[in-house]
Amino acid sequence: MIEISLLSGELVFAALWLLCRGILWLRQKKIVWKREAVLLLMFVNLAVLIRFVFYPFFTVNGHVRPLIINLSSIQPIRINLIPFVNILDYDSKREAAINIIGNTCMFIPTGIILPILYPRLNRFWKVLLAGAGLSLVIEMIQLFFPGSVSDIDDLILNTAGVAIGYGIYKLVRRKA
Repeated sequence: MIEISLLSGELVFAALWLLCRGILWLRQKKIVWKREAVLLLMFVNLAVLIRFVFYPFFTVNGHVRPLIINLSSIQPIRINLIPFVNILDYDSKREAAINIIGNTCMFIPTGIILPILYPRLNRFWKVLLAGAGLSLVIEMIQLFFPGSVSDIDDLILNTAGVAIGYGIYKLVRRKA
């Protein structure tokens, strides 16, 4: 069994990010600082997604519970493919609201950053597809972690967040 603390997970992610950026800088032999600033926003966006998706709110002795990878035993895969079943299954309206708002708001920055970072994502449906793809990848990765559930509701809410983010992006672009 492997336990990965939040700090270790984020440090590994940061090291991999910097390694990839460094290799690209060496290959391109130049740094476009404006693009790097937007890429840094995407890095922060992804780091926040990693935090909230893979490190639940539950704490142990006041610390965020570590990510546990257990390769010695096969865990049952938990998938929900029926929309809105889990949202209606929460113990309280507060918990359901936190889930809905959290899953939606978590992906709003993605809908804003993607069209800035990749000019070819210049249409609503392209950004929506890219954001849904990112959400789907996250849901698929969750299949391998005990206690995680891959949920169609999360995919729907995350994609709604991307759509809201893209709407904000377009609104700001029109005003500018």
